[in-house]
Amino acid sequence: MAHRLLIADDEPHVVRVLRRALERVGYEIEAVHNGADALERVLCRAPDVLITDIQMPRMTGQTLCQRIDELLPEREFLILVLTSRTEIEHREWSSAIANIRFLEKPVSVHKLVSLLEHHFAAGGVASA
Repeated sequence: MAHRLLIADDEPHVVRVLRRALERVGYEIEAVHNGADALERVLCRAPDVLITDIQMPRMTGQTLCQRIDELLPEREFLILVLTSRTEIEHREWSSAIANIRFLEKPVSVHKLVSLLEHHFAAGGVASA
């Protein structure tokens, strides 16, 4: 069974590049363009990995992550946060959230695929 990834990013070209690269290596991809839609999808059927941008309309990636943590405190899926902000103060909000990692923009597709492969090889949870 293919691992399900949800991409939340309001930049169509980012979604297109990530979708193409990740589908090519066998992942099932769903994409939304704002944080509110991402939260709705996560609550309906949690992905194996959520890849989210920080700055999006209707709900930021930060708020999305915090809401997921509040509503699904026992969640097992990985959240990958895409950001161009490298300063530690822009990441402090995530310290209380389990199973979250940051990737710097521009994202290396090879690094992302490698990270996902490592995550799933180490026992990352697959959706039923």
